Amino acid sequence: MHRGKIIINMNIYDDNNSKINTDNDFEKAYNLCIRDYSHLELINMLINGSIAEKQIAALKLDYISDINDVNALLNNLTGCDGKIREAVAFKINSFLSDDKAKDLFALYSAEVFAKATIDINANICRMVVDSAVLLKQYKDFSCKYTQNILVLAMEALTELDKFVFKDKKYVINKQLFKLYWCLEALNYFYEFVPSESLKMIILKCSNQSEYTIREKAASLVKNIELVPDIEKILKNDENYYVRQSLHHPSLF
Repeated sequence: MHRGKIIINMNIYDDNNSKINTDNDFEKAYNLCIRDYSHLELINMLINGSIAEKQIAALKLDYISDINDVNALLNNLTGCDGKIREAVAFKINSFLSDDKAKDLFALYSAEVFAKATIDINANICRMVVDSAVLLKQYKDFSCKYTQNILVLAMEALTELDKFVFKDKKYVINKQLFKLYWCLEALNYFYEFVPSESLKMIILKCSNQSEYTIREKAASLVKNIELVPDIEKILKNDENYYVRQSLHHPSLF
């Protein structure tokens, strides 16, 4: 079952119980895919189009010409349908092989990238972190991105501290997922974090019951070599992957 649609006997009905012609919908999507568009048409579709139009516009966009193009993409990286977000995250990552696009995204994307780093779709999180890394050479971007990631990480840790055993697991998992991707980002941007703040985050994460969080904390310890006491604890962690994370060569 999907919100807004009910599937009954392979026919699709909307909320008013009116039958939707899936053949027509498929034909519309097909026509959108095969049609050629100008650059301006694609940007206008990203700004004003339907879900399908925005998704296809993102995938068909060939280049970035100015800040308006950047904003059209960034405005669809968060707060919209997941199919759009994923298409946009994919295309932004592909554009960042171009120096002009890098210059433009570095100026305007730090806060949006931080928010998208903790998307509910892990594929989007991965692509956004990879995109942020491609902009790491821009100090202003890296500082702003890291500052926002730190805020999100602390919010997640604060929420996790409030939970008790009776809290619903999906609520806890949401914060753990958020924290996991913040730590993943920090493994690439740790040099932009004040050492005391980083130590505090590592200490808190080293005490989390979820081993993937401790594993990410171990990766940070290995990279910064500032917390030998916590490193000793993690080397004796009950979880194999946490212990091994301290021994593998750094990937960051």
